[in-house]
Amino acid sequence: MENLLATISTALPNLNKSEKKVAAVILDDPEASTQSSIATLAAKAKVSEPSVNRFCKRFGAGGFPDFKLKLAKSLVSGVRYVSSAVELEDSSDEFTPKIFNNSIHALSLVRDSINPALVARVVDQLVQARRIYFFGLGTSAAVATDAEYKFFRFNTPVSSHHDPLMQRMLASAGGVGDLFFCISHTGRTKTLIETAQLARENGATVVGLTAPNSALSQTCQWALELDVPEDTDEYLPMTSRIVHLVVLDVLATGVTLRKGEEFLPHLARIKNSLKPTRLSQD
Repeated sequence: MENLLATISTALPNLNKSEKKVAAVILDDPEASTQSSIATLAAKAKVSEPSVNRFCKRFGAGGFPDFKLKLAKSLVSGVRYVSSAVELEDSSDEFTPKIFNNSIHALSLVRDSINPALVARVVDQLVQARRIYFFGLGTSAAVATDAEYKFFRFNTPVSSHHDPLMQRMLASAGGVGDLFFCISHTGRTKTLIETAQLARENGATVVGLTAPNSALSQTCQWALELDVPEDTDEYLPMTSRIVHLVVLDVLATGVTLRKGEEFLPHLARIKNSLKPTRLSQD
């Protein structure tokens, strides 16, 4: 895929006056543009927000959020098998803020593109489930475990599993009322896709946290599709894992709020149970 920044630079002579202003702002600081709102970018370029949208569509994006994702992906470079955000010669003074900034960028991009209505529908499924299983493999196994720690509080039986054979057996034993929540950044892990399909065939609800239009996404009844600009075939999973954890925080918050104020004493009892395990702050 051709680099978006190079494409914009090549197209500059053929852009109209407003488009050239937008291009100048983006080319001057592309990293900052991935974090800007459309209003901020329009103000910097001294053009209207519709002009920014037209610019984005000219370069193959569906809108400004989609354009920011494409722009972020075009900035990928870095050290192969480590991170796209760093270079081999980086000192700790350099790579430390880069890793933080990379995660912040990814979170802001997903924040601006996630569908709140879909979040609400997934919360509905979680609230209605009689039992919840969180499945993940590799790095996503740790995310699934974190989800178990969050969701056990809701008086619904919940467990996390990262063994593919156990996942398959649980899916074959599942049925109506069971919810299988499958987590995969790429959505291309064969065993997880097969397990999701098996759970669906047995009447269970299957939710995915995965990449847009992935095989896993197409297998699930409900899919939170996150376009995280991280190629985990080339680099260590970093930002994608952080984004998945935050989305699960969003879902857990949604379930808590749905249960209402009368549920808070239950959460307080769980929190208070930990006090005897901690040293005094005196």
